[in-house]
Amino acid sequence: MPIPATSVAGDITTHTMSNGMTVLVQPMPWLRTAAFTLSLRGGIEYESSPAAGLASMVCEMVQRGAGHYSSRDLVAVQDNLGMDRNSGVSTATVSFGSAMPTESFSEALKLYSDIVRRPHLPADQFDDARMMMIQELRAIEDEPTQRVMRRVRELQYGSRLGRGNQGTCESLSALTSQDVQDFYQANYHAGGSILTVAGCVDPAAVVEQIEAVFGDWKSNPVPAAPTPDGHPAYEHLEADSSQTHIAFAFPSIQYGHPDYFRMRAGVGILSDGMSSRLFDRVREKRGLCYTVSASCHSLVNAGGIFGYAGTTPARAQETLDVTLGEIKNLPVDLEQSELDRWKVRIESGLIMEQESSASRASSLASDFLQIGRALTTEELSEIIQSLTLDDVKDYWETHPPADYRIVTLGPEKLSV
Repeated sequence: MPIPATSVAGDITTHTMSNGMTVLVQPMPWLRTAAFTLSLRGGIEYESSPAAGLASMVCEMVQRGAGHYSSRDLVAVQDNLGMDRNSGVSTATVSFGSAMPTESFSEALKLYSDIVRRPHLPADQFDDARMMMIQELRAIEDEPTQRVMRRVRELQYGSRLGRGNQGTCESLSALTSQDVQDFYQANYHAGGSILTVAGCVDPAAVVEQIEAVFGDWKSNPVPAAPTPDGHPAYEHLEADSSQTHIAFAFPSIQYGHPDYFRMRAGVGILSDGMSSRLFDRVREKRGLCYTVSASCHSLVNAGGIFGYAGTTPARAQETLDVTLGEIKNLPVDLEQSELDRWKVRIESGLIMEQESSASRASSLASDFLQIGRALTTEELSEIIQSLTLDDVKDYWETHPPADYRIVTLGPEKLSV
């Protein structure tokens, strides 16, 4: 059992509880709000393949009544506290977050202790929750962009780490209320959990409150993160459509890698904003598509660069060729002005984050999950400002895009 320990780096307090929960608190005294993000190791990777969608089902069910509150009462209390709340399931975690007036923070913390520690998991609401998930899944399957992006993620990371959180109609139909109970008992615990708090709070008081409501929570071992097992491929989903949807991905490095920001700057030059290369050179100058983008994605031990373009069947092949060509040729003609624009965009985002307790709490949780500590805003700013054009160029020259996964949806296959 770990010994409780507290450390302070910059203005971020990190407290390790004896049951394995890590608490991070950043005061933002200029705000009138407080926010938290609670991340538990109950994500997609803890499901079995036949039970795909179970993590999301449990996330839904734990919020349908907890402690002394019925499902309806729970919603009313959250509203009365002024809580702007969210929840969701990712590959590694299930997360619950909320922002609220500072004076509501203590009661909100107790409420979410009930939700994750003492949920009712009402069997009589199981069928309603399942039907809601099936309807959401069907909506996604009717949306071509989401279909191709979902499939390219599976090709990138493999069937376990790459599958979506919605499952399939077959897997959802096979789930039972007992499956929900079993998954909850196995995966909702303090071990490996992360609770981050940001806003107008006192760190010492917050740590004391969290110890009071979570300190005696059970702790289970956390297994090592599985390894991605995706592979390069091209798949075409035939559809009688006036549009062609193109999704692509290739392996990259994860957040926390020493070269991450050198890689990230290149992706930013390609696709951050309306002055980026893909938007300007593929969409605006050539008029090949109505949308095109690329972005980074990270798992705990792997990363990828994902992209999408939507166009007409007549222009689909040229859109694919030109888009991948721009990515390949990124280091050939880099200009300082492109890097400078990207830096300004990132700095602007950091400034905006200082006005949102919810955004900062979420960033703290993401940092700790990925790299085992939280980056201060000043530290991140220094990293960004220190990047040079040679840093970006050298990275992309020594790590050229390769092993593409490509998925298209439309009337005709493309040449890859």
